[in-house]
Amino acid sequence: MAAPSPGPHEVLTPSPEAGHRAATSSSGRRGLLWRLRDKQSRLGLFEIGPGHELHQLTCMMQAGLWAATQVSMDHPPTGLPTEEDFSEVLTQVHEGFELGTLAGPAFARLRRSLGLAEEDYQAALGPGGPYLQFLSTSKSKASFFLSHDQRFFLKTLRRREVRALLAHLPRYVQHLQRHPHSLLARLLGVHSLRVARGKKKYFIIMQSVFYPTSRISERYDIKGCEVSRWVEPAPEGSPLVLVLKDLNFQGKTINLGPQRSWLLRQMELDTAFLRELNVLDYSLLMAFQRLHEDEQGTDSGLIFRTARSMRGVQSLEEPEAQNRRLLPDTPNALHILDGPEQRYFLGLVDLATVYGLRKRLEHLWKTLRYPGRTFSTVSPTRYARRLCQWVEAHTE
Repeated sequence: MAAPSPGPHEVLTPSPEAGHRAATSSSGRRGLLWRLRDKQSRLGLFEIGPGHELHQLTCMMQAGLWAATQVSMDHPPTGLPTEEDFSEVLTQVHEGFELGTLAGPAFARLRRSLGLAEEDYQAALGPGGPYLQFLSTSKSKASFFLSHDQRFFLKTLRRREVRALLAHLPRYVQHLQRHPHSLLARLLGVHSLRVARGKKKYFIIMQSVFYPTSRISERYDIKGCEVSRWVEPAPEGSPLVLVLKDLNFQGKTINLGPQRSWLLRQMELDTAFLRELNVLDYSLLMAFQRLHEDEQGTDSGLIFRTARSMRGVQSLEEPEAQNRRLLPDTPNALHILDGPEQRYFLGLVDLATVYGLRKRLEHLWKTLRYPGRTFSTVSPTRYARRLCQWVEAHTE
């Protein structure tokens, strides 16, 4: 393989302007109608353009990701996956900053297994259009972005969270091989960014659960508890896109019909996996989209997609054990489940919080602070069971 040897190494990259020219040339071919439709679907989101406090940072991310993806296009991983695929660190030096790509070959294989073309990935994350920002209801200090086409979600992480993600990455890939229709968010890349001689910032890229966005009416972040789980809704008619929480969902039901049994089983499989990793504080993202009359009560839009294992690795699981299902013939099908009248977007996100000493102490403090109330910081076993019970109680 022509790719650099495993371990940390540095390479000089083309200038950000070269990447921008290539991406701009590509986006220019989309046509005026596409750009107008794209602009309309961004209602409630904010372009990170010149003058925005994060504009310089996101321009660096775009130029760096364009060059990083070019490496995986020029030197795609070949042969069987190796341990080195998960430990490689590639540092690319740009003018004024450095971008690190962690476990690049492993993520390139994962993107390929999902049928995601590297050219499309590069065009969406590169300098072809500004990243988008939305009003986050998260209590964390992380920054959140969407690619300009809203297909990909970027989030900053702490160093310890990145270490946990990378430590679990081989088992995460195995889980997706065994259960190709898993609800787990599809992680597509982990990177570091250092500006001048400053401190490294880390961020991840994943497929957005809420895509396509054009007809989504409500969005929720569910943890199965009550403390700090209310968001003041946006005023009626407001263009703001808010992600609501558990207490906002009171009195509502997810009507899945025959798909309910699949969802309950997949929640058990995915949360059992996260419990084995000693992970907690993840969320079930959920959104609603009303189906048109001609979309209701028909299976004509469904196709059966067989498991896509990593190249060279065949899953030995029986289809029934894999819990595969009929997927809608639509973009982002792995995160979409159709009921009789509604389309639901579902995905488990935030998979990097380990139940270590810090979280155990937080559990003790919250037990004293919130007696008789449910909160997010509990043991992974209890967390998994409680979230599954929430789904069971709120579906029909």
